[in-house]
Amino acid sequence: MKASQFLISTQKEAPADAEVASHRLMMRAGMIKKLGAGIYTYMPMGLRVIRKVEAIVREEMNRAGAVECTMPVVQPAELWQETGRFDKMGPELLRIQDRHQRDFVIQPTSEEVVTDIARQELRSYKQLPRNLYQIQTKFRDERRPRFGLMRGREFIMKDAYSFDRDAASAQRSYERMSQAYRAIFDRFGLRYRAVAADSGAIGGDLSEEFQVIAHTGEDAIVYCPDSDYAANMEKAEALAPAGPRSAAAEAMQKVATPGKSTCADVAALLGLPLDRTVKSLVLATDETDERGEVLRSQVWLLLVRGDHDMNEIKVGKVPGLDAGFRFATVPEIIEHFGTKPGYLGPIGLKKPVRIVADREVALMADWVCGANEEDFHLRGVNWGRDLPEPHAVADLRNVVEGDLSPDGRGRLAIERGIEVGHVFYLGTKYSKPMNATFLDEDGKPKPFEMGCYGIGITRLPAAAIEQNHDERGIVWPDAIAPFTVVVCPIGMDRSAEVRAAAEQLHDELAAAGVDVMLDDRGERPGAMFADWELIGVPHRVVLSDRGLKEGQVEYQHRRDKEPTRMPLAEVAGFLRGRLAA
Repeated sequence: MKASQFLISTQKEAPADAEVASHRLMMRAGMIKKLGAGIYTYMPMGLRVIRKVEAIVREEMNRAGAVECTMPVVQPAELWQETGRFDKMGPELLRIQDRHQRDFVIQPTSEEVVTDIARQELRSYKQLPRNLYQIQTKFRDERRPRFGLMRGREFIMKDAYSFDRDAASAQRSYERMSQAYRAIFDRFGLRYRAVAADSGAIGGDLSEEFQVIAHTGEDAIVYCPDSDYAANMEKAEALAPAGPRSAAAEAMQKVATPGKSTCADVAALLGLPLDRTVKSLVLATDETDERGEVLRSQVWLLLVRGDHDMNEIKVGKVPGLDAGFRFATVPEIIEHFGTKPGYLGPIGLKKPVRIVADREVALMADWVCGANEEDFHLRGVNWGRDLPEPHAVADLRNVVEGDLSPDGRGRLAIERGIEVGHVFYLGTKYSKPMNATFLDEDGKPKPFEMGCYGIGITRLPAAAIEQNHDERGIVWPDAIAPFTVVVCPIGMDRSAEVRAAAEQLHDELAAAGVDVMLDDRGERPGAMFADWELIGVPHRVVLSDRGLKEGQVEYQHRRDKEPTRMPLAEVAGFLRGRLAA
């Protein structure tokens, strides 16, 4: 490819709304252009990256036995109504009507459509297992699209769906996809972690996120440097501390804490470490009738150490809270505690509440909590002596750096990541409501056991940039760079020798299957180099009249600080060898 035949549209400045590196650099490198909020045109340079991502995904999915199809972007609402998602999904689901006022959706994902295919095409257990996938445009009407391709409204995703006859074979399909994903992300050349993820309302433990490591990532990844343990923050277990509980050493006393409504402020006032305080979090559960009207409510008090944060996913697994909860209203709090938030605690309640203590709090002694009176707290509080043991003890908190690893093989560390893939065991979540069944060996109908597996095709280049960039621009891994090698001739328009050598090197590399660009635009060296450093092509060869007189060229990897001189006759072989390695 020659630059004069391509569309190169680099810019010196990024738009003002570009908040993260990937957004700024993709816009400046001319890879994407904004059309509307969260909607981008993939320009030729950016599309080359996307197509390389797609090719790797397609090869590994095919190798794993999945079969490609393409499902419509516009889907009849009737399918979504069968599963209830037409109403449940909320405003992220873009709903439209045709000229006959029939309802449709713009697909954010395709579980309903693929399940409809399965119930029509897969009639016998003999046709199972089966895995269908597509690489297709999706649309989610994000409330606040931002960060360019990281959180756009229109995007490209690879979504795959497996169908099996029972849970055991579904697990095998899941494992095949999990291994295929590892092969895919290994080939991308990015640092990533496969982390255990929460399965939500579906239940079970078969759910993994694939996270590209980047300090700008929105997700916290918990891992143990001394073992293979890794999980996202929602899933990571905070182990119970070693017991037994220490004996009480203080008498309980009420202390004045005027205007100090946070654990940090109270600890500072009392001259105590923050981990001696306990924060009170008040939730409520509602019992409703058939019309959805509230019949009665139960107020819950959750106790978490002052330096810890509540984990809502874990709280949602506590018996009694697992059917759904909300934060209590201020009137409910005053009714049960007698005071406003900021001074709440489990002692001196006006009305009974159900108390759940975090594992850490359940083993604390001489702790500090609110006195249920404005401007006052209690210190020296002890279980058993000053208040009954909690109704329940559970893991309620986010883990923190240095916590013991749940596998017992070290301590936990935390880093940031960008989710670019997810493998998920669905079970019969979609097959049952859609009556998608097959005839099993005994001749009886059974619902399919399903799994779903997604990769953010257009999100992945943005994640790669967040992990690989510097002050000059993008630094692409070889596998997904728009071009792997750029040949930069200096004075090509003035020197026949430079032109001939550059074209010969370009043609030799192209014939060897190298994805090479020849910059024949006649740009000044500084401008030419700046463009390719911004675009991020990993390998650069510079030819000049002076160098060619000595039979030399300059090679420089995008990460190298200085170029390396080498014979012109050897550079093509050198590049082929390096790329093969």
